[in-house]
Amino acid sequence: MTILPIRTEEDYETALKEIEALWDAASGTPEADRLDVLVTLVEAYEDEHYPIPAPDPIELIRHVMEARELTVHDMESFLGPEPVVTEVLNRQRPLTLEMISKLHMGLDLSGDILIRPYPLHRQIEPVQ
Repeated sequence: MTILPIRTEEDYETALKEIEALWDAASGTPEADRLDVLVTLVEAYEDEHYPIPAPDPIELIRHVMEARELTVHDMESFLGPEPVVTEVLNRQRPLTLEMISKLHMGLDLSGDILIRPYPLHRQIEPVQ
């Protein structure tokens, strides 16, 4: 089994075609092993040449709400009362550390993404 590194776009396209041809290879066969190695090489090439930026924290929350069919009411246990949920989703109130922790623990959302800075439409003055 001769497999070379993927260095060019042509190498990448060739590897993708071979992966497609090997996709249904039976587990434990040399073809399945070749598929495994090619997929690993393609993933490494894509990570370097086609990186996908981490999503905006609010977009992540909105996506998860849509995918899991969660309502504003469902989000109250993570973000607070309905007006607070609405303000967070409308970028009028920032996520707090407590909200981030609850979203991470309760919905299994990435804390690394939730702590990222994101734009707000207006800044709420801190309570003194």
